[in-house]
Amino acid sequence: MRILVAITGASGIGYGTRLVKSLKKTKQETYTVISKGAFLVAKEEKATLPKPDFEENNLAAPFASGSHKFDAMVICPCSLKTLGEIANGVGNTLISRAAEVALKERRKLVLVVRETPFSLIAIENMRLVTLAGGVIMPACPGFYHKPKKVEDLMDFVVGKVLDQLEIQHKLFKRWKQ
Repeated sequence: MRILVAITGASGIGYGTRLVKSLKKTKQETYTVISKGAFLVAKEEKATLPKPDFEENNLAAPFASGSHKFDAMVICPCSLKTLGEIANGVGNTLISRAAEVALKERRKLVLVVRETPFSLIAIENMRLVTLAGGVIMPACPGFYHKPKKVEDLMDFVVGKVLDQLEIQHKLFKRWKQ
């Protein structure tokens, strides 16, 4: 699978970093693009970002074109700014343009929105992306797997992203009935 992971300037940079590491462990062909805002938030959160494969403003990158074959794109975490750009077709960065390509080409697009509470504008933008075929996945960890540390909570969210991509993992214990 060829996957583009974008990390934007929402709080929760660790989600994106853990996702990239998890994908690389599963031997998926993974590429990253990181927004300028993500670098600022990472500094505040004292988080380590993966090395980006593409610059945010590189609209000549392969993922900006529908003729470049890729299977999925995940934006983790996804800022409300990026959500708004995608919902309204504003492809002015590689992140929003690649998301637009994923939607128009009917490829998997997962947005791990990290914000609370949501304004009506954000909810409407999520509705638009959902209607266009994207998956909105707020970073809301479960607790039934009895997390012991913050990383367990992050792994739950990352595991749910991998579930959306149909990638096997053992990042959290599943619900039993």
